[in-house]
Amino acid sequence: MQSPPIKRALISVSDKMGLAGFARGLAAAGVEIYSTGGTRKQLESEGIPVCDVAKYTGFPEMMDGRLKTLHPAVHGGILCRHDNRQDMKSLAEHGIVTFELVVVNLYPFETTVARDGVAMEEAIEQIDIGGPTMVRAAAKNHAFVTIATGTEQYSEILEQINSNGCTTLELRRKLAGEAFAHTARYDRAIAEYFAGQTAECQFPDTLSICLSRKAVLRYGENPHQKAALYSKPDGRAANVVSARQLNGKELSYNNLLDLDSALAIVRGFAEPAAAVIKHNNPCGAAVADNLADALRQAMAGDPLSAFGSVLGLNRTVDAATAEVLTKPGLFIEAVVAPDFQQEAVEILTTKPKWKKNVRLLKVGELELAPEGCVYRCLDGGMLVQEADVLPDPEDIWKVVTQTKPTDDQLADLQFAWTMVRHVKSNAIVLCKDRMLLGAGAGQMSRVDSVEIAIKKAADRAAGSVLSSDAFFPFPDSIDQAAAAGVAAVIQPGGSKKDDEVIAACNRHGLPMIFTGRRHFKH
Repeated sequence: MQSPPIKRALISVSDKMGLAGFARGLAAAGVEIYSTGGTRKQLESEGIPVCDVAKYTGFPEMMDGRLKTLHPAVHGGILCRHDNRQDMKSLAEHGIVTFELVVVNLYPFETTVARDGVAMEEAIEQIDIGGPTMVRAAAKNHAFVTIATGTEQYSEILEQINSNGCTTLELRRKLAGEAFAHTARYDRAIAEYFAGQTAECQFPDTLSICLSRKAVLRYGENPHQKAALYSKPDGRAANVVSARQLNGKELSYNNLLDLDSALAIVRGFAEPAAAVIKHNNPCGAAVADNLADALRQAMAGDPLSAFGSVLGLNRTVDAATAEVLTKPGLFIEAVVAPDFQQEAVEILTTKPKWKKNVRLLKVGELELAPEGCVYRCLDGGMLVQEADVLPDPEDIWKVVTQTKPTDDQLADLQFAWTMVRHVKSNAIVLCKDRMLLGAGAGQMSRVDSVEIAIKKAADRAAGSVLSSDAFFPFPDSIDQAAAAGVAAVIQPGGSKKDDEVIAACNRHGLPMIFTGRRHFKH
């Protein structure tokens, strides 16, 4: 099929980024531009020749812009088949022109409803009608019409027009697929909004997930597995998917998982914090008065495991922090932080042996992760749950032992309780001076997790505090911890044998807090 020359473009966009340059290029290539409303005014202000759609159709815009492009003169020019004699005869009889290029992006519905306190009336006015209709019409007729729905598509379209006067069928087919994905995502956002407004249950009857592919990765968890990275359209908080990579090799599947876990940990602390991740579990973490000290203590938590690790930091990386990472014998895979001072970047990319390889990710200012849902795929379906991101209410904590924790112990218990939720269950952590000393993760027995955490902490276990993500079913773990010198315990409580566990703490003189909330991480 011969590609038709692009003689006319219909442009109606909400996001006007890059529009002037694109339209100016089209006009220079001899393309006649038709437009509506604010888009037309924008083009006219830029000195770009443009035909008013209302004058072309002989029908004015009405109802505050609700009715603009829903007209046979518009859609006939989009939907006509250029190789169909009857179609072209009908156009000629009714004075309809053809549109070989349609440039449309939709009202910012998702951005609008993401704001706090948005009234339904405002949300409804951001439901685009004419835009999706034009997009779908152009995409359906992609054999003859090029549809652009994203500003990132402009350059390739213009390049082909300048080279050949038209676009290739291959490009039009690709853009059509992207256009239908664009309208599908838009409709999904509207459907979910209304479900949230009307449903008694927060989980809708039908769940649609629309993601945009950001990258094809080298491989997945293992070299024989193919993998890709997709982004959510409504990701608001700083995250590794939208991060800017400042240095290093391409990120791997496992890098991304570990960086996400590292960022989740440090996001939860108000003080300067550092987290060291290995195989998706923290092997070191600390908070301190400054970032360099926090990183130094985090790296000291488990120096052996820290080799080849991924780091998360919740402050801008300065020169002092960068110098900590250049210590001989260290090897770091990747670092994620809100930002990096230029001096720190220069140190990390010129001083250590791994300078060219270390991946540096800038995510921007951190905030507590927004409330939302977590999705886990099953064979044949999916599990959905609320994300476990909110801080626990300490007003429901209860000291259940005869001995009360000291102020220093309480500070360590708070730190340990924040940390244990990021360790795979069964999870046990030992902490002291707001520093992770040992973690027992992912064991089938809680006793085994206690044993591993104590082994990791070694002599440093004496005087530390212990946190458990779930209750102790028996007092044996308490006896084990006390023998290692653990000084205080924090756990959810709720076991049938809570009385025996409390009695064991009282025998050893250990203060213990029940938090009333479990933090399994399977």
